[in-house]
Amino acid sequence: MISANAKYWIWLTLALGYNNPKVKRIFELYSDIADFYLGRENEWRICGIFSQNDIAKLSKASIDDAQNIINRCNELNYSIVCIDDETYPQCLYNIDTPPALIYVDGHLPDVDNQFSIGIVGTRRATQYGLKNSYKFAYALSKYGIIIVSGGALGVDGASHRGSLAADGVTVCVRGCGLNCKYLAENADIRRTIPRKGAVISEYPPDETPRNYYFPARNRIISALSNGILIIESGVKSGSLITANLALEQGKDVFALLGNNSPQNEGSNNRIKEGSAIPVTDFMDILNEYDNLYATNGEVDFSAINLEDILAAPVKGARHLQERRIYLNENKKSTLEKEPKQILKTQKDAENNKTAQISEHKIIEHKKNLDLPNIAQKVYDYIGNEPVHIDRISNDLNIPMFKVLTALTMLEMKGLVTALQGRKYILK
Repeated sequence: MISANAKYWIWLTLALGYNNPKVKRIFELYSDIADFYLGRENEWRICGIFSQNDIAKLSKASIDDAQNIINRCNELNYSIVCIDDETYPQCLYNIDTPPALIYVDGHLPDVDNQFSIGIVGTRRATQYGLKNSYKFAYALSKYGIIIVSGGALGVDGASHRGSLAADGVTVCVRGCGLNCKYLAENADIRRTIPRKGAVISEYPPDETPRNYYFPARNRIISALSNGILIIESGVKSGSLITANLALEQGKDVFALLGNNSPQNEGSNNRIKEGSAIPVTDFMDILNEYDNLYATNGEVDFSAINLEDILAAPVKGARHLQERRIYLNENKKSTLEKEPKQILKTQKDAENNKTAQISEHKIIEHKKNLDLPNIAQKVYDYIGNEPVHIDRISNDLNIPMFKVLTALTMLEMKGLVTALQGRKYILK
């Protein structure tokens, strides 16, 4: 659906660009954007918002170009949600620079009244990052939570795939036009998402990406999300921009505990400085919102297809196209053209890791570590058998948040390993 005023808002973005705070000022001053357009230069000067350079840009911009974009959207079956439409999300309007409009492929969910989590992270994700992105999105989707991400390689793509595999609703926010072929590796999920969720952008359908579009795109991801989960983030990662925006918007920020690799340096630093809540399991997120969700349910991960996780494209790695995503959880996603040898190597690595854990190799506690008192108690308690974090807290009579802090330190120092299900073991 496209409103009659859409052409005026498109005209405004063509004139002044995107991510412009003056959009919100105009909306607040004019009950009808058409009056602003028809008032021309005298009106633009009187309103007191614009510089002479702005007025020159407004005068130069063509309403015909805006109409051509609407025609293109009709041709591609995209809808447009404008800032003055009833369906425009209030959470978007609340930020300093709300987009004048968003182009939508699919069905934009009611993000104002449904809970959502944004998942962001590196494009160069490791297998650890891919698996956790996928599993967090899968599990949270099972609880009816909307998954928001940016459709990029690595963490973003794995998160969208996990939500789709759980028959969940996911929103992909692009840093280019909806019809742009950029990131063809994830074209399969962009085709699938609109069946229940939406692929959205503030840029016209055929707009190609520019470097500064992506940081601007991040403000929309954080605005649409009640909380942001960082999975594998370097110190200069764009996902940290999203985290900063989320904090500015009063949102919760979570970060997956990781090892000391460069992929985790940024997210681990956020945990250490206290600006991100450490998580090892999706239940850690649900527990933060226990007034909204029951926390005693279990998610069956056996339906997850390993091939679908490993198929998520990563920056710097070659991947063949035409993967298939199913929305029905009972149908496992398949890899149509994945090289068998690569997949076999990945499976062998996974099996070897499992075998190493099952061998129960005796690992001795290290001495003279000069750890804080609580961290030392937690370290001494953890042994060669996986132990759940709840048991650590209960047996040692230490509050959960202090146990989490201690475990974070121990993981950073390479003394313990976090396993699935919030369990820990000596490393």
